[in-house]
Amino acid sequence: MANLPKHFDKSALHPTQSSSSSTLYASPPSSSGFLSSNDLPDLEAVVGATPFYAYSREKLTSSARQALAFPNAYGLTVRYAMKALPTRAVLQIFQREGIKIDASSVFEVERAVKAGYKYEDISLSTQELGKEFVGLVEKGVKVNCCSLDQLRKFGAAFKGTSNNKCGIRINPGVGSGGFSKSTTGFSKTNVGGPSSSFGIWVGSVDDGTVEGIVKDYGLEVERIHTHIGSGSDPEIWKQVATKSLSFAETFPTVTSVNLGGGYKVGRNPDEVSTDLQEIGEPVQQAFIDFKEKNGREIKLEIEPGTFLVANAGCVVSKVQDIVKTSDYTFLKLDCGMTDLLRPSLYGAIHPVTVLPGKGGDVGSETEEAVIVGHCCESGDLMTPLPGEPESLGTREVRKAAIGDYCVIDGSGAYCSGMSTKNYNSFPEAGEVLVEEGGKGQLIRKRQELEQIFQNELTID
Repeated sequence: MANLPKHFDKSALHPTQSSSSSTLYASPPSSSGFLSSNDLPDLEAVVGATPFYAYSREKLTSSARQALAFPNAYGLTVRYAMKALPTRAVLQIFQREGIKIDASSVFEVERAVKAGYKYEDISLSTQELGKEFVGLVEKGVKVNCCSLDQLRKFGAAFKGTSNNKCGIRINPGVGSGGFSKSTTGFSKTNVGGPSSSFGIWVGSVDDGTVEGIVKDYGLEVERIHTHIGSGSDPEIWKQVATKSLSFAETFPTVTSVNLGGGYKVGRNPDEVSTDLQEIGEPVQQAFIDFKEKNGREIKLEIEPGTFLVANAGCVVSKVQDIVKTSDYTFLKLDCGMTDLLRPSLYGAIHPVTVLPGKGGDVGSETEEAVIVGHCCESGDLMTPLPGEPESLGTREVRKAAIGDYCVIDGSGAYCSGMSTKNYNSFPEAGEVLVEEGGKGQLIRKRQELEQIFQNELTID
């Protein structure tokens, strides 16, 4: 019963009718496939209150094993892009499966270590290379320099030492944006191309600037890193692999090439997820072709984030108010941008399912509603139009009553880890790991009010 948004004529400000129908269940599941209405009261009791995040151990483990089976020619390292969901229990699950870490800050590095990872199992690619990186490299962390300045900093720190081995992240000149409606591709969500600040611009490789810095500081480039968010097209992935491997020709000391992440995940029924085996085969062949041409066996690294966790998680909230105007029915939830920012930030679309509260009747009546969050903020919208975070979208959902549950699926990636927590002084939501059979294990406590302002000081 998790439906896509209904488009509407903004000039008329009325939603259009949809021909799609909903399926109603005697004990309706959310589209996550691992929760039903019968599970929710018990899980709520484990956490103590809604809203909370729920994650499926089975789905996390399954996605990890799919990633570890990515086709490769001469060895594979899978690194979890932990920014997607950095909760300790999730890191521990992936560590036990043999997945290493891609960190985006020095703080993520230390967080991963606190979860049980060794420094040598962590790769750091960051927009801000703070002075702490020197000590981390000495402990075994692998740094990918993401700008010319970072490369010079690394060189200045380790010139003439045994720690002079580095990686370089290159912006290959092309990219893709997941939410852009522009035909130019110049979107704030781009992670490659001329509109992206991530990585060393390809021109600085082509004109010899990077080689010059490497030579000046006596560095040894071991790793090439690229990331453009390549989606699910095998041909695109082959092109990315071939282009990335071409940089290894420039640096004969390179032993591994990291293709980053960007494996598209279908959160909604009409969206296609990446088949790792399908895209991996041409990638594998590109590495074989490189060896035939250059005589070097290059190891493959990948950095999935969304792929590993997106559909393994959901936000469980409650309908805490219902407001009707001349044009819309608004369901007000007890969660919002404090827990799920993607709709407000990107116009991202998440499946939404209304389920009966404890003792409630399932019912068969549906309604079209706009679903909003609890923040005193006009942008706190859970159901925007696709790619239009400022435009209202409606969903056909089971007719709701105050106290009903509302499950927002596809919320494992970039939700808990990217929330605007504590806005309006709402506490950070708890998190529960769902085991087989629906049993829940608390993995993060709900924040107490005092924890919100514990670092604040009074004035004289």
